[in-house]
Amino acid sequence: MIRPAFFISDSTGITAETLGNSVLAQFENQKFEHIIVPYVNNVERAISAVEKINRAAEECGSQPIVFDTLVDEKLRSIIATSKGYIIDVLGTFVSQLEIALNETPSRTVGRVQNAEKDKVYKLRIDAVNYALDNDDGARLNRYDQAEVILIGVSRSGKTPTCLYLAMQSGIFVANYPITDEDMESDRLPKALLAHRSRLFGLTIDAERLAAIRSERRPDTRYSSLRQCEDELRQAEAMFKRFGIPYLDTTHASVEEISTRVLVGTGLRGHKR
Repeated sequence: MIRPAFFISDSTGITAETLGNSVLAQFENQKFEHIIVPYVNNVERAISAVEKINRAAEECGSQPIVFDTLVDEKLRSIIATSKGYIIDVLGTFVSQLEIALNETPSRTVGRVQNAEKDKVYKLRIDAVNYALDNDDGARLNRYDQAEVILIGVSRSGKTPTCLYLAMQSGIFVANYPITDEDMESDRLPKALLAHRSRLFGLTIDAERLAAIRSERRPDTRYSSLRQCEDELRQAEAMFKRFGIPYLDTTHASVEEISTRVLVGTGLRGHKR
């Protein structure tokens, strides 16, 4: 049986979904249908959310799980009338901090979004633009601006990791695809020589890589298992030869890969 899991928010729903997913992941024998209901910022939308929750309860025959990050108590009280099992994500932390800090919280709707107007928000936008401009070795002459340069064979996870690091942490990340020509040499690619200390490698299981490449270019040398095995073997040899830290992305999500890159490089990111 698949149980509905709602993520209710007066904003994008990202916080509710992120925290809720972390909790639900602990229950491996359960299957959940994830339903995000963002921008519940007035009575009409709150009532509409209740109707969705109740409808889901009737259709599946079990009580939906509802994670909410609503700040407005009036809206929260409306959601509480639903047939869902309500988990107040923000209240769990805010009430405890209120005691610890001896201060009444502002309960300001959209408080997180207000921070987007500051210089950190601009930095994150600049980082995203940089990642897009410097994807797959597009602009080698701008590598000096990179805080980290991801290197690896084609389709090993470099691009999504770059974009995630840029969007979430404001990190300036470039990436360089290791080519057949690079592998034929015992030297580090010329474009990377001056930036050796900022290199971080990504590798992946050969069978997984072959499957990913086959979706793009099936039945070609590029996607053959043998080609993938050869490229990965030589890439990992390069990492070891030049002391480049690297990690296997096979079973890791982009969030985990990005976190491990930050830990491995010592970068802290530019949070709000």
